[in-house]
Amino acid sequence: MIYTVTFNPAIDYVVHFPQLRPGEINRNESEEFQFGGKGINVSNVLRTLGFDTVALGFVAGFIGEGFEKGLTQMGLKNDLIHVREGMTRINVKVKAAEETEINGIGPVITEADMESLYEKLDKIGPEDLLVLSGSIPKCLPGDTYERIMARLDGRGIPIAVDATRDLLVNVLKYHPFLIKPNNHELGEIFGRVLKTDEEIADCARKLQEMGGRNILVSMAGDGALLLDENGQVHRIGCPKGKVLNSVGAGDSMVAGFLAGWLGKGDYDYALKLGTATGSATAFSIGLAEKPLIDKLLETL
Repeated sequence: MIYTVTFNPAIDYVVHFPQLRPGEINRNESEEFQFGGKGINVSNVLRTLGFDTVALGFVAGFIGEGFEKGLTQMGLKNDLIHVREGMTRINVKVKAAEETEINGIGPVITEADMESLYEKLDKIGPEDLLVLSGSIPKCLPGDTYERIMARLDGRGIPIAVDATRDLLVNVLKYHPFLIKPNNHELGEIFGRVLKTDEEIADCARKLQEMGGRNILVSMAGDGALLLDENGQVHRIGCPKGKVLNSVGAGDSMVAGFLAGWLGKGDYDYALKLGTATGSATAFSIGLAEKPLIDKLLETL
């Protein structure tokens, strides 16, 4: 089974305007609700690709109850933890000439709540896979990912981590199966502006030397680069299409890569499916759907 962890999920209220006029009453021309959070997105796309997952995380209040019910109605298996203080977020995503986001705070997660999560994670075994993605809420220690991976260390569980800066670097000593920085985040880690494939591959090797097994570097419209655990560099371009949505594309790439690897055990194919899946989300209003993923995969 694949388990995903989302510490601060949200209901995303997505509104579309031909033009947003600050200081005036704006009436949107269309709207939709999406159940968001990076781990939730990974679970959603993996389900689209035919893989069962269990979404773990924290919810609170009546919005949290609606969130859990919504996931269940979508067919997403979940084992969410209800916390007492605060409320699950509603994030407003404004789609106009420019994208604008207004993100909520989320509930307060206590040590007792974390212990409930640890108990669920303790049941995961080497035949499973765990995905940790996104930022850590301010109510939790900054080393929360480290604590999780230290607790699971030595049990042979493949763990994918999609995080930034110190949150990512500090877990490398636990040898995560997959990490996915983008090229800008990779450069920030080493205080460099990366302009060439050689420079990106060089920094990816440094992360591998620090403990990461497979380093997947997304590069937006320039495609992606993968340094696999065997030391081989894979490079791929990006399919052609009109970018309609930037939310969830990275999560979709992670989901596609894992689906490709689990399905065929081939890193070249995993990179292709990850790129096709991430691009399919970027070219869609919501998360990637199977027909578009398949169509883009044929072009790679």
